[in-house]
Amino acid sequence: MLTAKFKSLFLAAAATIMAGALIIFPQESFDASIRGLNMWWEIVFPSLLPFFIIAETLIGFGVVTLIGVLLEPLMRPLFKVPGVGGFVWAMGMASGFPSGAKFTARMRQEKQLTRIEAERLVSFTNSSNPLFIFGAVSVGFFHNTNLGILLALSHYLGNIFVGIIMRFYGREEETKPLVKKKPLSIKQAFAEMHRTRLKENRPLGKLLGDAVVSSIQTLLMIGGFIILFSVVNKLLFHMHVTGFLANAIQIMLQILQFPLNLSMPFIAGIFEITLGSQMTSGIEEASLMQQAIVVSFILGFSGFSVQAQVASIIADTDIRFFPFFIARIMHGILAGFFAYVLWEPLYNGFTLKIPSNSLPVYGHSEGGILTLYEIMTQLGPLITIISLLLYTFILAKRLLKE
Repeated sequence: MLTAKFKSLFLAAAATIMAGALIIFPQESFDASIRGLNMWWEIVFPSLLPFFIIAETLIGFGVVTLIGVLLEPLMRPLFKVPGVGGFVWAMGMASGFPSGAKFTARMRQEKQLTRIEAERLVSFTNSSNPLFIFGAVSVGFFHNTNLGILLALSHYLGNIFVGIIMRFYGREEETKPLVKKKPLSIKQAFAEMHRTRLKENRPLGKLLGDAVVSSIQTLLMIGGFIILFSVVNKLLFHMHVTGFLANAIQIMLQILQFPLNLSMPFIAGIFEITLGSQMTSGIEEASLMQQAIVVSFILGFSGFSVQAQVASIIADTDIRFFPFFIARIMHGILAGFFAYVLWEPLYNGFTLKIPSNSLPVYGHSEGGILTLYEIMTQLGPLITIISLLLYTFILAKRLLKE
């Protein structure tokens, strides 16, 4: 009872302080809101929407069931999750945060995963997408295409190791009997896919409409969290909370023999990965290797902004958030460790031999190479407007029918 009262008091006090800070720093809050909105408007919405819609249709057509049967021999012994986890893992890596949580929650709602399996799966299927690592961080912040290879490899290797570690999680709570090894059968996989499709009694138009509505509703929620944490991060800085926390981080940096100036970017990255990565790239006192290690940790930890998005998505299920949070800490540490270990053989020994123009480019602008990230910032708002108009049309049509 005392703990519950303290929690209520703490939450009420925190909300009141934030409301007061919004009044005291209105211009700073507005600028932070615009920054978060631009990120969602230009990059997050147009890059995630196609993956969300396609994934919903693949689930409806039974393709995910097919993939699940085929990947069972890999996912079960390696990560101790069903084969459908392979689909969630692939979509999470391709589309980035928080796709893994969305698809894991969907699989759990359809009873294709137990609670323990879902908690294992969500812990290693939420990762940053290649577009953000190569486009925003490597090229946009560091202006170094070769660094993206190191960051991406460290990030995804860390994710794989988190999955392997989490396979030992929840063994004492598992009540489901161990699945017996079955030989891989293409025929059985297609039969399961056919059965799943027959169970789906929605017509194609309804299925696509539901996919669009569900996807855009999720993205609207994601946008709200991005804007909220962009403002919170800025307010904490002006209230000197970030500086206070940075003093504690400096002790850890001293042990690692890192420049103390990295403390502020580190704290910023704990809340929001984009700002933290950008600030880290601007610390001239730190070597590129030290910057890469800090950014790798920030990408692995994901930031409280992404974690809040995941918490909101899994709230409709019985999936617990705490294992996911612990996995994020492990991912950050492992990613930073791999960045350190791979620096000499991969970056100094290999990537420096690769010409800077050897990575894929997508045209040229007056200023030089036009990357996919830059294309997204130009076309992203148009895609977002068209998608929101389509969402409004579908929703209005359904409301009129009711």
